[in-house]
Amino acid sequence: MENNNENNMTAQQSFSIITEMVNNSRRSILQNSAKHFLLWGALLTIMSLVIYETIHITRNPIWNLLWFAMPLIGFPMAHFIGRNKVEVPQNIISRQLHGVWLAYCAFVVVISAVFMFIAPQNLTLVIIMAFGFAECVSGIILKNWSVIVSGFILGVGGAIAAIMLRSEAQLLLFTLCGAILVVTSLIVKSQNK
Repeated sequence: MENNNENNMTAQQSFSIITEMVNNSRRSILQNSAKHFLLWGALLTIMSLVIYETIHITRNPIWNLLWFAMPLIGFPMAHFIGRNKVEVPQNIISRQLHGVWLAYCAFVVVISAVFMFIAPQNLTLVIIMAFGFAECVSGIILKNWSVIVSGFILGVGGAIAAIMLRSEAQLLLFTLCGAILVVTSLIVKSQNK
């Protein structure tokens, strides 16, 4: 009877093991995320500069449609860079992150189509606020202050700048967002060596 009690874990021991597993999962997800922050930051920077330049030169806003090419380029590249990643079993954290970014993508695609074709509005303002919010929430889920802060800076700072800037100059805010994502990638990578 005594031997059976020794084999049973206390609630505290069970909780400690679960906490350790969740923290290990967060670290693995952050390590894998660093590459994706870098990819999407670089892609955002390049696309925003290309679109800015083409609109600036031609004075034709039709070049904004190039934004729809970004996921067509980015998702295959993300799949390619993720093929050798450390396998993280699906868990509540990975499902929450997937849900946050899936909701962000759906929101941005739908609102972009509405703003471009039905009711023209300041699309830059909405996308930057939503992007900053999604990154901030991701940082909260991952319990990583650098991701939380960069998301907050992108969302709030980007929104203020979008209100102050006019015309195609707003596109340069996406260049700044891309640069902040690249810096976030480097910080996350250095934190998880």
